[in-house]
This record gives sequence, C-alpha cells and structure tokens, in this order.
Amino acid sequence: MNERLLRHASQLLAGSLCLGLAAANLVRVPTALAFIPAALLGAASLVSREQRRLVLLVCTLAVAGWWWGSERLDALDRSPLAARVDTAARARLTVTGPARRGKYDVRAPAVVTRFAGRRLREPVQLKLPLGRAPPQGAILDALVRVTAPRGPKNGFDERTWLRRHGMHVVLLVDRWRIVARRGGLGGVADALRRQLQSSVALGLTGSRAAVLEGVVLGEDSGLSDEVRRRFRASGLYHLLAVSGQNVALVAGSALLLAWLLGVPRVFGQLGALAAICGYVLAVGAQPSVIRAGVAGVLGSLAWLTARAADRWHLLLLGGIVLLAWNPYTLLDAGFQFSFAAVLAIFLLVPRFVGFLEGYPLGRSLRLVVAISAACGLATAPIAWLQFHSVQLLTVPANALAAPVVAPLLGLALGAAAIAPFSSSAAAALAWLNGWCAAYLVAVAQLVGGLPIAQIRSTRALLLLLAGVLLAAAYACHPRWRQS
Repeated sequence: MNERLLRHASQLLAGSLCLGLAAANLVRVPTALAFIPAALLGAASLVSREQRRLVLLVCTLAVAGWWWGSERLDALDRSPLAARVDTAARARLTVTGPARRGKYDVRAPAVVTRFAGRRLREPVQLKLPLGRAPPQGAILDALVRVTAPRGPKNGFDERTWLRRHGMHVVLLVDRWRIVARRGGLGGVADALRRQLQSSVALGLTGSRAAVLEGVVLGEDSGLSDEVRRRFRASGLYHLLAVSGQNVALVAGSALLLAWLLGVPRVFGQLGALAAICGYVLAVGAQPSVIRAGVAGVLGSLAWLTARAADRWHLLLLGGIVLLAWNPYTLLDAGFQFSFAAVLAIFLLVPRFVGFLEGYPLGRSLRLVVAISAACGLATAPIAWLQFHSVQLLTVPANALAAPVVAPLLGLALGAAAIAPFSSSAAAALAWLNGWCAAYLVAVAQLVGGLPIAQIRSTRALLLLLAGVLLAAAYACHPRWRQS
C-alpha cells in the first residue's frame, strides 16, 4: 500500500491541492488560521520519513489550496461599484467577450477601468439597446447607469451566475463610442478570434454558419432558439461547446503539417504548442478548453523534455489552473460537464467497449457508442441538477453525428489556415463544410424533435429510474438469469 502511494505521489499532491481549492466554496479560512498549520505541516515534512513526508505534503497542499481559494473568493466578491447602484456616470470600458443578442437587448462582458473620473478595475455585464453592438476588445467611452442583477426568474438566477464570474453589477449603456482597442495579450486574442470567426464559415449564412462558429468557437448566439433547443434535447449540444477534441485536432494538425513538410518532430511539437496557445486565446476562458489546453501544452512539453505524461496528473493540473483562478468555477455547469465526461472516458469507456465486443458493431462505432453512453451516464445527474432535464437519445444521436464531426472540425481549421492566402479556397472549404453543418442540424432536428428525446418532469424521471433498477435486478439475479 505504501509503495502504491509513493508511485502515485504526483497525483495525490495535485489532487490534494485541487481539493483544498474546491473546499473554499464550502468554508473560507482566514489567512492566519491557514498559515500556521500549513507552516507546521511543511516543516514536519522536511524531517519525516518518505511515506510520512508524502502524507504531510498532501495535508500542506490541501491547507494551502484552501487558503488560496478563500483569498481568491474574497477578491472576486469585492465590488466598488456595488455601492453605486442606481447612479449614472461616464465610464471607460473594455469589452472582454463577444456580444450576445437577446429579444430585447444586447449583453456583453466588460471591465470598467474608470468610473466617474475614478480609476478602478472591475468586471461587469453590459446591457445595451438592440442595434449596433461593440466588438470584443473595443475600449468604450460610455454613459452608463449602475443597476443590480436580477434574482431568480424563470429558472435562472442572474445575480448568482454573475457573482460566480466576479460580476456584481449590470451597466445600462445609454450612449457609447469606441475610442481605442485593447493591446497586449488580450489584443492578440481578439485578432485571433476575428480571424477564425471571419474564415471558418466564409460565404455561409443562417444555421450552417452558426453551427460552424459554435463548433469551432463555442459561440451559439447565431442559432435560433428552436435549433438550440433541438441540440439540447438530442444530446448534441456538447458539440457547440469547445472540447478537448478541438484542441487535440489543432495539435494534431500542426504535427501533421510538420510531418508533410519534413520538419523534425521537435519543431512540430513547438508548432503544436503555439497552435494550442493561439486556439485557447481565440476561444476564450471556457472550462473545457482551458482543461484541454493545459493537458495539450503539458503533453507537448513532456515529449520535448523526454518525460512520461500521466493523464490523471494532466487532468488534475487543469483543475488546479481553473480553480486557482476562480474557485467558483467548480459550480459552473461547463466545468462539471467537462470533468465528468473525461472521468467517464477514463473509467467507463474501456469497460463499455469490452461489453460491446460481442455485438455486430464495427470498431469505430463501438467506440462512439461507448463514449456516448459513458459520458451520457456520467453527465445525466449534472444535467438534471443544472437544467432539470435528462437526454435519453444521446447515444443514437451521437452515433448519427459522429461521421461528420471530425471532418467538420478539420475543414473549418483548414479554411481558417488558408484564408489569409486565398479567400476563394477558404470559401470553397467552407461551402463543403456547410453540408456537414447542415447534416448536424438535421440530426439534431430529427432526434431532438422526438417526444421521448428528453425527460423534464420528476415523475417521468422516477419512473425511468424504477425501470432501470428493475431491469438491473433482473439481469444480475442468478436464478432469473438461468431461467
């Protein structure tokens, strides 16, 4: 047992830090109370035997993570503008994300750098009238009024959702004008996103363009409410959120290009590193892409330094990065779906593939069915708790959609890569890719439109669980199996 603990020391240390960061969401610890036990445990680990040292280091990192998580939550909860609710003033704002159009207004995330002549830095939500929307990265001079976010309404609590992203007020924008664009790393991210957005669906309109932008950039605002509901009901909505598959394809494309050009593998890995970092910057800080980006970067670095990369360690390090920046991310649906799906792939997919080997299914189809079933099973409780719905047809829907997902991603990235050199070639690839997008929409419409596609009532869920338990009991009981 001791040898096994030592063999998985890096996983235990990373896991304890992750657990400490997450614990801050339950109870916040003051700095003084956390510093003393962490210092004592750290000092004791220096003079202890190997196994005891590991246990003490695990406890030290858990306490340190708990302290850091508490500090970050306190920082996220501070809001100078909360005391200025119902006041109006001129403000300087930097738009930090894409604008989303609703029925009655346009909303966009931003950072206030000056309010009523006072310098500050606070993330906010902008609410603008329907019409022209400021682009991501624009620096605005605007006349705004500070308002409090709405509370729970129609199943959505705007106040809680914004607070978990460090936002405590909504600014109603009356008049605004662009005075500059942000520079630095943010400016690079804005330029990369504009390049991807303008090239992946070049020449396309409607749902085809919206699906391509959703799959590549995780942006579904261009889809109609009906199509978005069908994607949710069919269990295909995860395709509209950037995932590890996207990051893996970006890295693989860079390595393939290096191989085709005859470039040494080390330069290919460096190219993959740059491609991953660029893609993560363009897409933005979505939990799934940050997790996959951390894993991809560390995997490339492990190859460059001739070190073995442990998948569990990479997963935990992704969690540490996300929780260290914002411990509230633990409560985010995207974080929960992403990590639950990866855990299901690690733990359940090999068993499901083994179970399906006796059935007349091809190898690739067995893998698709196993991944869809495992991820659907792992994420079903989260879907119920977060959205009060469970998708029942996610396995056949994903099996139908699987043939076009990889080609769609590949064609979209190819169009983005060649657009700076030939817009006509990029448009041709986008036109071809539009048929893949149309097929995805057709699958979502077909499966999501069926009456049994999803469960949204507690009674139906209880009946389903009762049926599953009875079937499992029948299958597992030895006497019933023999009969």
